[in-house]
Amino acid sequence: MGRQTNPRNAGEATERTSETDSGLSSRRNVLRLAGIAGTGALAGCIGGAGVGTQSIDTVNYGVLSPMTGPYGGLAEGQRNGAKLAVQHVNESDQFSFEISAVYEDTEADTATGRQVAQKAVQQDGAEYLMGAISSSTALALNSFAENEEVIYNPGAAAMNITGADCNEYVFRAETHTAQIAEAVAPWTANNLGTSVWFHIADYAYGQSVRREWKSRMQETSDDFTEVGVSRSQLGATNYGSYISQISNSDAELAILGMTGGDLINFVNQAANQGLKDDVTLVSPTMTFQVVRGALGPAAYGTYGGVRYVPKLDTGDNQRFVSAYQDAYDTTPDSFARVAYDSIRMTAHGIEEAGTSDPEEVKDTLAGLEVPSTFGPNRFRECDHQAMNPVWVGENVEPDSGGPANVSLQQKIEGENAIPPCDETECDL
Repeated sequence: MGRQTNPRNAGEATERTSETDSGLSSRRNVLRLAGIAGTGALAGCIGGAGVGTQSIDTVNYGVLSPMTGPYGGLAEGQRNGAKLAVQHVNESDQFSFEISAVYEDTEADTATGRQVAQKAVQQDGAEYLMGAISSSTALALNSFAENEEVIYNPGAAAMNITGADCNEYVFRAETHTAQIAEAVAPWTANNLGTSVWFHIADYAYGQSVRREWKSRMQETSDDFTEVGVSRSQLGATNYGSYISQISNSDAELAILGMTGGDLINFVNQAANQGLKDDVTLVSPTMTFQVVRGALGPAAYGTYGGVRYVPKLDTGDNQRFVSAYQDAYDTTPDSFARVAYDSIRMTAHGIEEAGTSDPEEVKDTLAGLEVPSTFGPNRFRECDHQAMNPVWVGENVEPDSGGPANVSLQQKIEGENAIPPCDETECDL
């Protein structure tokens, strides 16, 4: 991937349109119909009139994070990681363009997510979007990106985002629920127990966790038993009745398909009600930094999948960690890593394509090997899902007390953690 040496083009007029994404042509199609070949303030520029050579000036990214709502505590890392990625691209001689970013709050709400995405694209000229943590919001942005023909990097983990609901404009650097399940569910069945109660937040992510973990634990052990299932609304605060149901059951494990404030509240209440004395708590997101920080001793002895921890000595992760600490005086979490890799990996695709036109970049980026914090990585051609490694983690009490440390139990390489293409239900 050599650096493009085309000169930057500046001073061209910005074209904006005001149509909505509902039943109307996409913004990019309107620009084509108007005969506009490229605009400096949007993303790509055409070098010379009618000569057909392109140079990249400024790439506009819309970063859409749920700064308020149930995922507010997670969104700060996502936004910080995105800002650091923008800085990395703008200061690196690997790229012949700069990124200009606009930051919006999705409020973890599907309608709000679409509204701020529409603003970023139609008013601010973004042709690239990154963000969301709620899988329901991300799925809405999937369809928005396809309609508007802009590239979208989801920050959510439900399998179907790059599975049954995939489309050619979606490229995900986040590790999805099936990758975590592929790695951690068999280990859980072999090491922690097979009599399971599932408690999930009743939306796309929680449903995906139950589906993916149940199928893999069944495949691993003939003794697997789903003792019970309970469901709570996203953002619920009182879990006492669910905890009592689990405590009065024969479950050895409670697998929790929830994250952020939901998971923190559930585990704190479970610890206070003594559930941890008899039932092992497992969650795909139990090892998240913000979860461990909020739970303190309540997290000790719990288990989860590990998408990322700062101590990983993979790729250029330690340079990322150092830069993040310098910028924000704390260590990055998984959401920061996802945002950072999303934008940086996509930027390499833009550079390789020699244009910022999403229509061309999506074809170049699919299957292209690019750097990441995990080392050489790629958005797989069949579903545009990043080939991330996954770890099993146990939250253990540190010598000094305080938030749990993550003890890495087992690593599963990216090619072994991701389901085969023919099992994803993605049709690209």
